[in-house]
Amino acid sequence: MPLAGGPLWFTEVAVYRRDAKPDLIPAKAVPDDALERLTAARAPIAGCRMDTVTLMGILNVTPDSFSDGGRFLEPEAAVAQAQEMVRDGAGIIDVGGESTRPGSTPVPVEEEIARVEVPITAISGLVDVPISIDTRKTAVAEAALDAGATLVNDVSGFTYDTALGPLCARRDVPVCVMHAQGDPQTMQDAPTYDDVRLDVFDFLSRRVDALVDIGIPRDRIMVDPGIGFGKTLHHNLSLLNDISLFHGLGCPILLGASRKKFIGTISGAGNADTRMAGSVSVALHAASQGVQVIRVHDVKETRQALALWRAIEWGYEHGA
Repeated sequence: MPLAGGPLWFTEVAVYRRDAKPDLIPAKAVPDDALERLTAARAPIAGCRMDTVTLMGILNVTPDSFSDGGRFLEPEAAVAQAQEMVRDGAGIIDVGGESTRPGSTPVPVEEEIARVEVPITAISGLVDVPISIDTRKTAVAEAALDAGATLVNDVSGFTYDTALGPLCARRDVPVCVMHAQGDPQTMQDAPTYDDVRLDVFDFLSRRVDALVDIGIPRDRIMVDPGIGFGKTLHHNLSLLNDISLFHGLGCPILLGASRKKFIGTISGAGNADTRMAGSVSVALHAASQGVQVIRVHDVKETRQALALWRAIEWGYEHGA
């Protein structure tokens, strides 16, 4: 069976239960509704095809993001970085004006708007790829959409500001709904789960249903398991190992693991900007599991690795 209408396929399905070990069953034994969600081709999101991997380039216009805080705070630097990422192969630029690193505090709405509005306006007139606004706040999203953004990426899963989902429905824009346990200030204090895979899956399922109920079609929703957002190292690894589970939601999957702390813990790369190789490794694993959108700092290096992976798997003509 084709996986999410893409180039990968499967013959068996792992059935997860909270009270028993997973069972492997033949794909043909999967109930029709579940099989449809696993196999159906995903519609394009913001014009990006979902039958191949799209790289989402990270553009933090903040003074305090964990990896590149302060580097692109000035609009000229932000625009130059966006253009470089597009040249390197980014299919989406994700602009964020509020750091959500562990321990961070909320940024006032007016300040967040001031950080993102000018660069998004400039970038939207210079690049031919969609711009995503990474925010939890309705007013920020509205200003960003007016400036040229075409996708809303909310790390709170549309729970922080209850007006944000309805705004996206009215504006008819696609969204990414992410799982996080707690808020950035406290999320890494002592995260616990009964079963991190199923707990995250159930949360995302409920949030997708809630967004559909307010008028955002399922084929305009991406899901993100939220690596590093209220998760221990072992939680992160469990989610990555079984990330194909989330195809069962019937939505494209977005993964944001680039340069995160668990990569440094495992590899010994202490500084965030030295974790490129580990980040690329995680991206290749995600691609091998059918993840459609991978959010990265290192666009050029990730694109090169994916090109070689595709060429080895399917032939040189598909490697670019």
